[in-house]
Amino acid sequence: MTIDTRAYKNKLRSKQARISLVPLIDVIFTILIFLMVTSSFQAVSDSAGGKPEVSDTSGSEYYLIPMSGLHTVTVNGVNMSSYIRNSAIAVHTNVIDQGEITIKPKEGLITIVTPPGMSPEEAVSTQQ
Repeated sequence: MTIDTRAYKNKLRSKQARISLVPLIDVIFTILIFLMVTSSFQAVSDSAGGKPEVSDTSGSEYYLIPMSGLHTVTVNGVNMSSYIRNSAIAVHTNVIDQGEITIKPKEGLITIVTPPGMSPEEAVSTQQ
């Protein structure tokens, strides 16, 4: 009695594996529902305005803004480029919180609008 291996190989080749995706989808949705139920969401207040909240300023009233190729700083239309040290300028915290800073890296330009009552000399400082 001979064993017909050719017929057995053809029989194995003709059978294709059947993979059911339904159990996989069920498991994925179960995990998704679990994560949604156990997660906690908190509302973000818009009072920060996209600025990071700093709790400790270490006694410094100025923050250093470095920019590669910085060569012009204008405060309320006054050229304050003499305050630039090592392509960086120190800006007063009140200007960051209440004023407006426009940075144009391609032109190497920073334009600052101070809050009311602040002089351009007070708004920027040399690097400390």
